[in-house]
Amino acid sequence: MQSVIAPLEMQSLARQWWAQGLKIALVPTMGYLHRGHLSLMEYARGVADRLVVSLFVNPTQFGPSEDYQQYPRDLERDAGLIREVGADVLYHPGVEQMYPDGYQTYVSVEGITQGLCGASRPGHFRGVATVVLKLFHQVQPHTAVFGEKDYQQLVVIRRMAADLNLAVAVVGRPIVREPDGLAMSSRNAYLNEEEHQAALCLYRGILAARELAAAGENSREKLLEAVRRIIAQTPHTRIDYVALVNPETLEEVETLQGEARLALAVWVGKTRLIDNTLLTETQSCCV
Repeated sequence: MQSVIAPLEMQSLARQWWAQGLKIALVPTMGYLHRGHLSLMEYARGVADRLVVSLFVNPTQFGPSEDYQQYPRDLERDAGLIREVGADVLYHPGVEQMYPDGYQTYVSVEGITQGLCGASRPGHFRGVATVVLKLFHQVQPHTAVFGEKDYQQLVVIRRMAADLNLAVAVVGRPIVREPDGLAMSSRNAYLNEEEHQAALCLYRGILAARELAAAGENSREKLLEAVRRIIAQTPHTRIDYVALVNPETLEEVETLQGEARLALAVWVGKTRLIDNTLLTETQSCCV
């Protein structure tokens, strides 16, 4: 596996692959990898000739009071996992290479960034869109693979790719969960045992909403109230949002007709966790 730091070196390598007719897949990450990340890499490895995994903790998507400095990092461990998957390149540029002195250019996706996480994390998706577009230019992938746990991020990146006529297929892959149902996240490392148990209320809320939908309930308020009640009864938790939205526009829907995305963000202690699921009018309550 090749380790690349410089953006121009990455671009040069990508151009060589394009000239050889090779298909490139990119899995962007911020590191501190877990099984969810590895599932994205395994999928990407199967759809391309060359796999690039980027590892970059992007400062522009963190707010002033957020956890940029504390975000878990372990390059040596991550590199070993990426090597085991069979990636061709670990791309890990430094902040000074991605945002050189005098940097002034950012990407703003309107509309779909205003609600959900965008409402409580101003500027977050500007940072996400900017760094992803830069990675697309540097790696020049045919396919880029993202996890559905960060569902709003996936929708934003798809919108950006479509709006800017980018020649990259943006693929979303299913959430990978712990055996107890907690969605895998690098931030789970912040949780102590008591908080981990409390965090399971997100998945319990999802299961409750799935069961109601499967029984024919389509009222937004009744579905969301079932989720809120479970979280409110759980110690160490505070709801940021619980929402039922159109899967493509992320606009809130009043009734469950066809499909809708249940999305939630919950503070567990000092850790903000997100989760989501697709609800349908006939969905089973089973995993």
